[in-house]
Amino acid sequence: MIIKSFELEKLKSTKLNIHLIYGNNEGIKEDIINNFYLKNFDGEILKYDEQEILKNKNEIISSVLNKSLFEIRKLIIISRATDKICILINEILERGNLETKVIIKSSALEKKSKLRSLFEKEKAVVCTPVYEDDARSLNLIINDFLRENNFNLSQEIKNVLVERSKGDRINLNNELSKLKNLSFTKKKISNEEVFKLSNLAENYSVFELSDNYLAKNTKKVSNILNENNYSPEDCILIIRTILNKSKRLFKIKNEIDKNVNIDQVLTNFKPPIFWKEKDIVKKQAKSWSTNEVKQIIFKINDLETLVKKNTTNSMLFVSNFVSNY
Repeated sequence: MIIKSFELEKLKSTKLNIHLIYGNNEGIKEDIINNFYLKNFDGEILKYDEQEILKNKNEIISSVLNKSLFEIRKLIIISRATDKICILINEILERGNLETKVIIKSSALEKKSKLRSLFEKEKAVVCTPVYEDDARSLNLIINDFLRENNFNLSQEIKNVLVERSKGDRINLNNELSKLKNLSFTKKKISNEEVFKLSNLAENYSVFELSDNYLAKNTKKVSNILNENNYSPEDCILIIRTILNKSKRLFKIKNEIDKNVNIDQVLTNFKPPIFWKEKDIVKKQAKSWSTNEVKQIIFKINDLETLVKKNTTNSMLFVSNFVSNY
């Protein structure tokens, strides 16, 4: 059974527990998983690569099919799936009575693919192809973002963002986050500033500097600073980005301090953490204590005040801050 990416509301009215999502648009895959499966899910989330599944096929089948009265709900996510996993899917379907939801992620599948054919023809499962985002879908993401954050952009700026995203909503979300950080200090954002912020991605982005500072990757931080000539406005953006990421890290640390598994915290965190970010966020969480993150937030607020009062030396202040822990 096929449910296209713009028909996903149909998932709520079906009782199908095995969902194949295939294609090269990782952003849509993550959106589907976060919005239709992880949102409000309070059970156990198990993640496997196809190779792990094939090596432990019988155990996985038992886990999927059997559920005790007191066992918590499970959600299994299988990545990098190929035609080889058809054996597992067929065995599960033959036994029936599936108690666990299974999400299978795969790259683009040709029409002759056994896996694609199985999910398109079999009524007991569902598949969703995800293609490159077009201008219309990217504009919808921009408009939703602007509505949620209560600020405006001209259509010309929206067109620039769509063009720079290169058909990938992950790139677009990164660009929108930069603009949101800049909007804290500027009521109006010009086309020139949008071009400048987007151009940072051609070298090292502000996000990369912020992430590596919080991950204590000192060599990477040093390389980024040496490769870029940041302006006073860039410095404000760097500060705001580190501040926002520090606040997120503080919330994550508080959850981990409750003796919750770090992977579970990152998976269930709201707003969702993109899959590409999870490894470095995990490293950040392991690099600082909760109290240390709290102190960073206080220091960044002081740094922003200092930079605003002395823009001439703004980069010197920021460099000293991110280079010294």
